[in-house]
Amino acid sequence: MNLEQAMQERRSIRGFKNQPVSRSLLEEVIALANRAPSSMNTQPWHLHVLTGEPLERVRKGNTERMLAGVTPSREIEDYAAYEGEHRKRQIEIAVQLFEAMGIERHDAERRQDWVMRGFRQFDAPVSIVVCFDRALLDNTIAHFDTGAMTYGLVLAAWSKGLGAVINGQGIMQSPVVREVANIPDNQVILTCVALGWPDEDFVANAVVSRRRPVENVARFLGFEA
Repeated sequence: MNLEQAMQERRSIRGFKNQPVSRSLLEEVIALANRAPSSMNTQPWHLHVLTGEPLERVRKGNTERMLAGVTPSREIEDYAAYEGEHRKRQIEIAVQLFEAMGIERHDAERRQDWVMRGFRQFDAPVSIVVCFDRALLDNTIAHFDTGAMTYGLVLAAWSKGLGAVINGQGIMQSPVVREVANIPDNQVILTCVALGWPDEDFVANAVVSRRRPVENVARFLGFEA
């Protein structure tokens, strides 16, 4: 798979086969992602790769706390609710997913189940908890750099036949994740990536988010007409 194909075909995968992913393959994926650019080669990122019993403990802890009404707790500054065009795009992808899954607007039970899937890491066989150095907590460039590595991670996974979704829900109960993964105090949890072999029968996996055309994204100055 060449780079253009990987970038064009990659999409968020939210349904996975009940099939393990080998450590050796994950190491190949991470080695590729580790080539991501960073400001002055600072490489602020750290990855904690969970599967099996530790991942099940995270799923259980996240689910129990959310159902008990425990307020979500993230270690980075939370963002305010999206508005305007950003909110419209957020709603659009939700509508695409719910239509694909056949979840009606009034179906509170299935909507709740969909939300809880995120806290369960979408039942993926692997969850990669993405952290960065706490010393750089107020350095927004470190957030940017770690985000670049995270995109590299999902792109590298796709090139190897794996599917992934960057999943902020999976770390919204960060105390659970920190305790189970034994994450050092000098690291901040940024997000996580649910990863595994895509389930072709899970219809939401076929959903492709719509993107703005280039003319709505970029301005070109100094070029000949």
